[in-house]
Amino acid sequence: MLSSRTRTTNRLLWTAQILTAILFLFAGSMKFIMPVEKMQQGPIVFPVAFLYFIGVCECLGGLGLILPGLTRVRTGLTPLAAAGLTIIMIGATVVSIVGMGVAAGLFPAVVGVVTAWIAYGRTRVVPLADVPRGALRGA
Repeated sequence: MLSSRTRTTNRLLWTAQILTAILFLFAGSMKFIMPVEKMQQGPIVFPVAFLYFIGVCECLGGLGLILPGLTRVRTGLTPLAAAGLTIIMIGATVVSIVGMGVAAGLFPAVVGVVTAWIAYGRTRVVPLADVPRGALRGA
């Protein structure tokens, strides 16, 4: 049985995982849908292969935030996915600040903090392996 505080933290982590998974699945899939010319506009131009690599990483990271917890298979992958996405967001923050200024770097920085919190929360605070099935519903 989870304590009230642990149950609340678990729900907050799941909410953050779902929202960031949607964000990264969208961002990653857009790298395959958008025309290459659109992706290479801006002050810093990256090779197409690198953009596709980042797209694959974002999609896999988004799936890694959700699927291990739902399937209860390899639950240790969720904090690893969150840590990997944190690294991507550190790079995105730097590129945004260098290319477009500090204001443009705020969004990726905040998303990076959220993914870092997920990695920490699922490693130290409420690991998915310790959460009984149905805990999100309060069962």
